[in-house]
Amino acid sequence: MIDTLFVYQTFISTNSKFKALTFHSSPSLAMAIGYMKMVLPPSLDSTSNPPPLFDGTTRLYISYKSPYSQRVWITRNYKGLQDKIKLVPLNLQNRPIWYKEKVYPENKVPSLEHNRRVIGESIDLIQYVDSNFEGPPLFPNAPAERKYGMELLSYSETFARVLYDCFKGDTKEADFTLDYLEACLQRFDEGPFFLGQISLVDIAYIPFVERFYLYLLDVWKNDIVAGRPQVAAWMKEMNNIDAYTHTKFDPKELVEFYKKRFLVQQ
Repeated sequence: MIDTLFVYQTFISTNSKFKALTFHSSPSLAMAIGYMKMVLPPSLDSTSNPPPLFDGTTRLYISYKSPYSQRVWITRNYKGLQDKIKLVPLNLQNRPIWYKEKVYPENKVPSLEHNRRVIGESIDLIQYVDSNFEGPPLFPNAPAERKYGMELLSYSETFARVLYDCFKGDTKEADFTLDYLEACLQRFDEGPFFLGQISLVDIAYIPFVERFYLYLLDVWKNDIVAGRPQVAAWMKEMNNIDAYTHTKFDPKELVEFYKKRFLVQQ
């Protein structure tokens, strides 16, 4: 059976807050206002044979639900590398044994098979893809912007950890962290993006902000864009970029996935 990815669009009202809309009887999933079904490669599991490894094909091993994978997937799409980098999605709940034994001993996603070697870690990978493949550059050359961009890329891992902790119920730290994000988005005037123009920084953050928005609003009734017009404008602009929207997963499934992961533990 062919897996599908549901790509949804977002709407932000004129007062820079997301308009609450009903989604499958769940009004808290306010970002989701429509589906576009896309045909994608099926996820490989423990019963699947490996592709012809190290045959010169560049492969990006991902999970459709993984925000870390989504970072590299967006980068690939934005640079127009759909024909140069082949997606190989994995079922992480029933992952193939050959992935750890023959591809990536860390047994995590994402990883990239390129030039007969495999590298991992999402922040390293988005920089690698940007530097080693054709397509529009996604990082500035100007020293000030470049330095600030590297600082934000480094902080993105802390950002993700803090907000994942908030999934368990303590949203005070999330509010502080998101206020910091709001301030960061005000640094440049050229556009709504972190560095003025879209860059790897935006790509590093948006998969996590997307999930935090959906989950915190649905479970803890915390609207992360309320009172944060810069974050709202940034999310709206990101949702105008096909390279990003084509990587989105069904929002209802994402929320249910994280509920099982975090709420069951309590």
